[in-house]
Amino acid sequence: MDRYWEIFVNGYTGYARYMWHEITHPSWHNYFYWLIGVSLIFFVLEVVIPWRKNQPIPRKDFWLDAFYMFFNFFLFSLVIYNAASDVVVNLFNDAIKWLSGGFNLQAVNPLRTWPYWAVLLVGFVVRDFIQWWTHRLLHASEWLWQFHKVHHSVEQMGFAAHLRYHWMENVVYRTIEYIPLALLGIGLYDFFVIHIFALTWGHFNHANISVDGRVTGGIVGALIGIVLSQGLLDVQLFDGLTVAGQLGVWGVSVAAGVWLLGPFMKVLFNSPEMHIWHHSYDLPPDMPKGINFGLTLAIWDYLFGTAYVPWCGRDIRLGFPGVEQFPKDFVHQNLYGIWLQPKEEIRLTPNPLPLKASLKQPVHLPVDTTCEAPSDVQPQQTNPKEQSRSDVHQSVDSTI
Repeated sequence: MDRYWEIFVNGYTGYARYMWHEITHPSWHNYFYWLIGVSLIFFVLEVVIPWRKNQPIPRKDFWLDAFYMFFNFFLFSLVIYNAASDVVVNLFNDAIKWLSGGFNLQAVNPLRTWPYWAVLLVGFVVRDFIQWWTHRLLHASEWLWQFHKVHHSVEQMGFAAHLRYHWMENVVYRTIEYIPLALLGIGLYDFFVIHIFALTWGHFNHANISVDGRVTGGIVGALIGIVLSQGLLDVQLFDGLTVAGQLGVWGVSVAAGVWLLGPFMKVLFNSPEMHIWHHSYDLPPDMPKGINFGLTLAIWDYLFGTAYVPWCGRDIRLGFPGVEQFPKDFVHQNLYGIWLQPKEEIRLTPNPLPLKASLKQPVHLPVDTTCEAPSDVQPQQTNPKEQSRSDVHQSVDSTI
């Protein structure tokens, strides 16, 4: 027990030094400045090439979401990972050794001998798959949905909305996600690389921009080209190349990303055009628990039948029935579902979205940005008093 207490205490006492070092020592391995840098890039993009041009700059609740970014990404998320999860992983490994008479799960993990690029790829796919199911759980469970409402209380979308979520979501996600990754042998630096990529793509999904799949395909191709040409992440296919050769490998990789990967990017990866529908105020009546659950990868929604993009969603209403009465400040939002008890609220307006089953093409590919609803779509008018998950939601009680 003393050993676990020491792990726990060291995690938290070391975090203050870690945080100060992050702020005072900018580097390529620095969470703090990656968050700032990535956020600034998307802020500029939203100003220069906005998808919703009538949305104000800064948009509604931008500064609230900016605070959420630092709170969830730093003050809460990393603390839990550095301290509490270390204790749980050590307890879990020790329990396996005790029950099995000395079996060391991590020692026999095949990933320990894999090249670094393979470890990162497996870690990324496994993490995203776990997150996809966790995200579905947040919508499927009425108890967890009360916490997840904080994220869905965004009424004007922008990159900073990515990290607006209730602190309980950190507990749920980290509990489910970190332990399997740790048991796979995904270390802190491995997680850093995966997390920065997921952070960037999450900002992109929520950003007020819209770009062709060939652009994002070219960016992914450029990243792969850097790895290939520079021999990073244990990739040694092109060792000994001249500078011209390295540029050639990089250029071919970019071209492959644009022309080969580009047409499929919005099926493989999430996008603003797809994720905007996840935040829709209205949901298709036959999918009242939610749609488009993908975080980084969209492929899971296509594989499991939860993809729904009936037309361009640039101008759809965001939020959920009852969002009008939802708390607007950080403190009350983070007390919601715990000290602030929800109460029933019934939708007062019809749900204009068509059933997924009624659409010949529940997903229009490629996901377009023309924002013209198909002429053959006939929205389903539901009974405003119908009490289903899409019609009955919870609003905050006025008392604590």
